[in-house]
Amino acid sequence: MVSMKNNVLVLGDGLLGRELINQTNWDYVSRSKDGFDINHLDEFILSNYDIVINCIAHTDTYTEDREDHWNVNCKFVDRLINYCNDNKIKLIHISTDYVYSNSIPFASENDVPVHHNSWYGYTKLLSDGLIQLRSEDYLLIRCSHKPSPFVYDSAWIDYVGNFDYVDTIATLIIDCINKDLSGVYNVGTDVKTMFDLANETNVVESSFTPSHVPNNLSMDLTKLKSSLS
Repeated sequence: MVSMKNNVLVLGDGLLGRELINQTNWDYVSRSKDGFDINHLDEFILSNYDIVINCIAHTDTYTEDREDHWNVNCKFVDRLINYCNDNKIKLIHISTDYVYSNSIPFASENDVPVHHNSWYGYTKLLSDGLIQLRSEDYLLIRCSHKPSPFVYDSAWIDYVGNFDYVDTIATLIIDCINKDLSGVYNVGTDVKTMFDLANETNVVESSFTPSHVPNNLSMDLTKLKSSLS
């Protein structure tokens, strides 16, 4: 269990949420376990905590279902910002490297993110802006995490980024929280192809990204490495 001076609550028990919980034993609430309702935050006693980590998102990347992305990735985050501000809670928000889609390679936190042509990328970018504009105490983490072992029979050989397996990314996030970092951080490991990552845990065929998928999501990790050193 990670030693923390603050009380931490994880929202959500998806792939990343479960890994954070497993590595720390932090408290958590979720839609599946507690019937957590993103529309009624006051029904849950979040105010007992100093830090809330938002791992709840609608991540069906290429669906055309605008409303689900809008309601979960934007409207819920807007309510959560207000709740955390009112109760003096630090908000840790899990964003995505997808906000750098169609931006420059090795984008830094100070570069202008350019969203990919999807409701997922668009709504995640909007919620990033809301947090930076209105949150009084936040850590916004842009990252990408994959299940281990790699679950597919093939992997894209032309898709590059700072993604890694979920246990590695979760450990980095925990380190950032233990360091009491604030602001926007790109979080990941050295740049690699998806094919390279897949072959660390499985033997897979190589394939190429479809035309609608951005194939370079590389980020500049200078700020992260300096802050965690």
